[in-house]
Amino acid sequence: MPPALAHVDTWIFDLDNTLYPAECDLFALIDERMGAYIQGLLDCDPVEARRVQKSYFAEHGTTLAGLMQVHDTDPHEFLDFVHDIPMDRITPDPALGAAIERLPGRKLVYTNGDTPYAKRVLEKLGLASHFEAIHDIHDSALIPKPDTRSYKLFCDRQNVRATTALFAEDMARNLKPAKALGMATLWINNGSELGNHGACDSFIDHQTHDIADWLNLILENTE
Repeated sequence: MPPALAHVDTWIFDLDNTLYPAECDLFALIDERMGAYIQGLLDCDPVEARRVQKSYFAEHGTTLAGLMQVHDTDPHEFLDFVHDIPMDRITPDPALGAAIERLPGRKLVYTNGDTPYAKRVLEKLGLASHFEAIHDIHDSALIPKPDTRSYKLFCDRQNVRATTALFAEDMARNLKPAKALGMATLWINNGSELGNHGACDSFIDHQTHDIADWLNLILENTE
């Protein structure tokens, strides 16, 4: 392991556009479902629904957080609706699975989505058996990344010591609180929507376009 990563005993991964390429555009299907949900909720046209959706995402961290605060939306109803999508845009990734398996220490998924959806994605990718736990939006008391409270809840509930953990994430802004808590950070800079928003070298330790390639690179001298 490179010296800069020798202290890491817990590997934390975001889910969407991190454990699969952003070019799969799985989130476009969720995006479409969000728009439909907002149209029904607010009785508005698609243009207004998209404006509301994206403004809540920018201002509150997730669309759901904005809907809950402004419209008292039921999170379970919303998540069930928007995650009711097919998984045929993603395919098994045995190379990534082999690399994650070789990492020393604990492996966790930390997502703003919910566990049923995360399990479907991991199963389709062939990665489900490689992770000790999934920490979802409900585990974070419905407080999304990048709110610092969410990260503290994650560390407390998953018994993670931040100073010996690495967090991999496609949304650069979500790395800032992780770095502030002492985590090493890896930005998956693969072109995801708003992925580069707020990106700054001050809280990004490592960067890659392909997480499997990066993991294999750091692992090449460990055996």
